[in-house]
Amino acid sequence: MKETNFIRERNPARGGPDALEGEQRDTLSTKENQLSEAIEAALDKKAQDAVVIELGEICSFTDYFLICTGTSTRHNQTIAEHIEQTLKMEGVRPLHIEGHTEGEWILLDYVDFVVHIFSARAREFYDLERLWRAGKRRDAHEFVSPRAL
Repeated sequence: MKETNFIRERNPARGGPDALEGEQRDTLSTKENQLSEAIEAALDKKAQDAVVIELGEICSFTDYFLICTGTSTRHNQTIAEHIEQTLKMEGVRPLHIEGHTEGEWILLDYVDFVVHIFSARAREFYDLERLWRAGKRRDAHEFVSPRAL
């Protein structure tokens, strides 16, 4: 499998998957596979209320948010660590990590998608789903293969 350069230019006028050709289609497939792996890893560690917000058409810095909730700061840290380890085995590392020490809101920035792991209180307070309501909200299970559920 060919290595994909994770950082790429954003084109606000880009079309959907049908408009992509060759290497661009491979990149789309790879990022969606990586997002799927991240979702599976979060669900493996019992993340709750996992949703994906598609932002590709309205956002210049990422294509997807994965938002989920843990039951405690330690649970949030475990979810984040498992996502990081799972993607690391695929050769993918986050560009940036925030909030791991505190554990109330952990952010893993993989450029094409950003993972947000919240405590219930922080998720309600920051309400990213409302702030990014212009994006398409989808249940995270839609991105996971049936064998993983």
